Amino acid sequence: MQRFDLRISDAQRKQEGNRTEALVFRLNGTDPSSQEYKELLNELFVNGIPEGTKIHTPIYINLAKNITFGKRVSVMPYFKCMSAGKIVIEDDVRIAMDVKIITNNHDFYERDVLTIEDVHIQKNAWIGAGATILPGVTIGRNAIVGAGSVVTHDVLPNTVVVGNPARVIQTLDPDQFEKE
Repeated sequence: MQRFDLRISDAQRKQEGNRTEALVFRLNGTDPSSQEYKELLNELFVNGIPEGTKIHTPIYINLAKNITFGKRVSVMPYFKCMSAGKIVIEDDVRIAMDVKIITNNHDFYERDVLTIEDVHIQKNAWIGAGATILPGVTIGRNAIVGAGSVVTHDVLPNTVVVGNPARVIQTLDPDQFEKE
């Protein structure tokens, strides 16, 4: 776990926050079928937007440089990321409307200190509408997070989780997924 003290000025973090905020503001008001929209997405996410990945606005992100998308990812509107830590979203992931991914929290005793843990969403996972993924969580390959769930711990590959906190309700047969 990383720690970041908000009382200590960090020019690079502030610059990235300002850059992200300005680009998100522009992106949220741009025609998604336009070339400008594609250019803004690629400028916002410094690692670029791979082939087949679609991000539907509006979105909220605080530090876009920490987010990486795989190929053929689908992100529906109202996607929100508190991305002080890294967020890795692998190929073929589906993210429904109003999903929140959070990599940071406040220290329980020193509220001006952020605690930071990365989030990783593996290939072919599906995150249901309104779900919240908390710091340090890995969502396994082919896993499904049910709508409205709050994920506080890792989700094993090929499982379905629901609830608050999310718990396993089903195991999926990995042989039923298309082979690469």
